[in-house]
Amino acid sequence: MESLSLGESLSVPAGGTIRPIGVYVLSGLAVLGDCLLALDTVRGYLVSIDPKTNNTTILNSLGLEGWMDATGLAVDEGMVWFAKGKQIFSWDGLSAETPEASVIEAFARLPYDVDGVAVWGSTVYASCQKSGYIHGFDRATGKSVVRFPQPGVGTEHLTVTEDFLWVCDRAEQTVYCLDRATGEIQFSALTPFASPTGIALYPSAEGSEPTCYVLYSDEEPYIRDDPNAESPYQLTFRDRTFIHPLHLRHDPETRCTLSNGYLVELSYVEELLPLESLTLNQVEWRIALPSDTARQRVRHVEPIGHPFTIEEKEGQRVAVFKFDQLQANQGGLLGWRAVVEMYSLKYHLSPADVEDIPELSPEFQQRYLVDDDELAMDNPTIQRAAKEAVGTETNVLRKMLKIRNYVYDRLSYGIQPHIDTPDVALERGVGSCGEYVGVLLALARLNGIACRTIGRYKCPPHPERRHLPLEPDFNHVWLEFYVPGIGWLPMESNVDDVIERGPYPTRFFMGLSWFHTEIGKGISFEKMKAADVPEHISLGDLAINHIRFRIMDELVPGNAAHSGYSPNGSISKAGKA
Repeated sequence: MESLSLGESLSVPAGGTIRPIGVYVLSGLAVLGDCLLALDTVRGYLVSIDPKTNNTTILNSLGLEGWMDATGLAVDEGMVWFAKGKQIFSWDGLSAETPEASVIEAFARLPYDVDGVAVWGSTVYASCQKSGYIHGFDRATGKSVVRFPQPGVGTEHLTVTEDFLWVCDRAEQTVYCLDRATGEIQFSALTPFASPTGIALYPSAEGSEPTCYVLYSDEEPYIRDDPNAESPYQLTFRDRTFIHPLHLRHDPETRCTLSNGYLVELSYVEELLPLESLTLNQVEWRIALPSDTARQRVRHVEPIGHPFTIEEKEGQRVAVFKFDQLQANQGGLLGWRAVVEMYSLKYHLSPADVEDIPELSPEFQQRYLVDDDELAMDNPTIQRAAKEAVGTETNVLRKMLKIRNYVYDRLSYGIQPHIDTPDVALERGVGSCGEYVGVLLALARLNGIACRTIGRYKCPPHPERRHLPLEPDFNHVWLEFYVPGIGWLPMESNVDDVIERGPYPTRFFMGLSWFHTEIGKGISFEKMKAADVPEHISLGDLAINHIRFRIMDELVPGNAAHSGYSPNGSISKAGKA
């Protein structure tokens, strides 16, 4: 029998996801030569990972018990730094002559558990969620020399360069770039996945920027097949941990940062399924199309089931379907398919940036400070809440954040059979995303902040499931508020209401993730009119909608070409994103 020879190993696609082998929950990330290092908090492994092949090697095979529950990770001058409980440790095992000769030494101690560690020159940095600070220690003495407020509310991991301290926050799903000398936030970027637990800057080819790798660790649900059970298919959970590059593009002028995007195919289709035997004549059915925005670009759009023309309303494009007649019990499909670039977006503005803004124009006051959607703005409950929410605050950013937090303190998320007015929702204490938006709109407008409803759907956030049909369980809405001299800024409705009584994340305050789909900004999403439609008939009486997403590819901000509409629905080429 001919013997087998060892060939070249198979490589991970450049810039793709790195999936270490034989690990459970990784926390902390560092660079050593051509490899990445990470800590498995469950097994106590310090592992070396080859980003080109996923090859995984345990570096501390002796004495694993002392490493269990370790977190945070840094490597400097051959020394490994990590945290366990309230203490920071150093380990010389990378340079020791034998594993048995390596030594773990205690370096410094904090009153609370340490989460992340980074080392640069003479300073050792440590993040501590419970203290609310990133602490800096003198490497020679272990004494505290500096501390900065943590930029987010979750557990944070660190890496550092000569000028900047980079922070990833697990709850905020965000990477922050801080000035290393002052701790001031330079910008922030949303990560494409939830639960980041480590960050490292991996050297690239000479002359190019390093690759920012982010580590993720969480649990995912899956269906387990148990042949011994009476019902063999059981819902359970398993650990999921992987490393993925974070691509970002920061624009200092607009204070906006785009990060990883995806090319997504989105289909919206109405299936004619009338509940009543009804004939309609001269029917015009209008469905808004995906918008071109700072974070979203439409490459292609085409009809499904029935042709349409494209009209523009207030800068937004609408698909218009026309029928001479829809007969009683007639079947049919009408809708559109669009291919859209969708990126994560995050603005970084401080209250000081908006202190001297112009007055809101009379046009915006008349349009965006009024009760135009059953907001109950004349109701005593809502008027009292509007005053309580902001107190004496006058800064528009602080006011909007205080309003959000006030609503989060008083509402819990729950699906309702229909959307109630803000006074009913606030008194009940439970609301859907639409009811959260209603309360937020009412309180903001009563406080002089122009705002409007945005959204429609979120793509199921599974970017690893390429080319598969993905269907959202619900529609979704959020809002935008307007800052004169700056423009419209996004704010999620209920998604950040995740911690009872706070502190609440601000990841989606002036930010949206790649999976938010903006459709028909500032206009109605869908309308139908006919020559003889009865007043009691609504869209829900005539059709049932079908929404499908398909994630086609990952995009790097600034590198992907996009296209625009032409009036007849075909596509004309445009520039770069």
